[in-house]
Amino acid sequence: MHEELHGIIPPLVTPFRADEQIDEEAFRAEVQFMVQKAGVHGLAVAGSTGEGHTLSTDETVTLAGSAVEAAAGKAPVICGIIADSTRAAIERGKAVAGLGVAALQVTPVHYLFRPDDEAMLRHFDRLVQETGMPVIIYNVVPWSYLSPALLSRIFAAVPGVIGVKQSAGDLKLLADLLLTEREGPRIFTAVDALLYPSFALGAHGAIAAILTAVPELCVALWNAVQKGRHADALGLHERLLHVWNAITGDNLPAATRACMELQGRRAGRPRDPMPPASEAQVSAIRAALQAAEVL
Repeated sequence: MHEELHGIIPPLVTPFRADEQIDEEAFRAEVQFMVQKAGVHGLAVAGSTGEGHTLSTDETVTLAGSAVEAAAGKAPVICGIIADSTRAAIERGKAVAGLGVAALQVTPVHYLFRPDDEAMLRHFDRLVQETGMPVIIYNVVPWSYLSPALLSRIFAAVPGVIGVKQSAGDLKLLADLLLTEREGPRIFTAVDALLYPSFALGAHGAIAAILTAVPELCVALWNAVQKGRHADALGLHERLLHVWNAITGDNLPAATRACMELQGRRAGRPRDPMPPASEAQVSAIRAALQAAEVL
C-alpha cells in the first residue's frame, strides 16, 4: 500500500568513479548509512540529485536493485525515471518493475515541446497500465509544470498515480494541492528551504536534496513536527537553511556530494559535464555545516 511512503525519503547521489562508472560499493554503503544510522523512512534513486538524466536503463536497474538489496526491507525504494517520451518511460519502468521497488518517480515529458493536458494525462495512464507500477509524478520542470487542477484530474482518472513530488519553490502551490488532495494521494514536498512549513501544512513527507546532504537533521525535523514540537522544529529549520543556502545552485548534486564527503560519507564525483564543487563552494559548505552544528 502506498501509505508506507512517507516522511524523509532522501534522493541518493549516484557515486561515479573517475572513469564515470558507478561505484556500487560506495552506493551500497550510503544506503546502509541512511537506513541503519540516519533512520530515514525511504530512499529514492535515479532522480535529479542522482543525475538520473545521465543514466542508462542498465545503470538505473543496477541502482534500483542494489538499493532494494542493501535496504533489506527496512525502507521502501522509489526509482526515478527522467524520460522524454512515453515509450522511453515505459521501457525503463518495465526494466525495474521486478526488482522490488515501491513506486516510480516520473517527470512529465519536457524537452522543448510541452504536451497539452490531455496528452499529459494519457502519458501517465499508459505508464501505469503498461508497467503495472505505482507512479509518483515528479513535478519539477518549470516549462512543463502540472497545475494543482491538472494533478487532481490525473489522480482521479488514473488510480495508479499515487502521488506527486512538488518541486516548485512556491509554497502556495503545495498548499493548494494539500487543500484538495490531503486524504488521497501522497503529496511530497521538494521545497528544500521550507520543509518545516511544508510539514506543518500536512505534506506526507519530502524527497529533496537537503535530505541527502544532512539526513539526520531532516529526520529530527519531521519527528518534531509530527509530535507538535514547533519551537524545536523552527530551530531545526534555521539550521537546515544554512546548509541549503550553501548547496543550492546549478551543480546541486556536486554540492550535495561535498556535504557528504565533509561528513565522512563516500560520494564519488559527478558525471561530466557537471563540475565538482569548487574550493569556494566547499569552504562555504563547511561553514554552513558548522553553523548547522553538523560538523
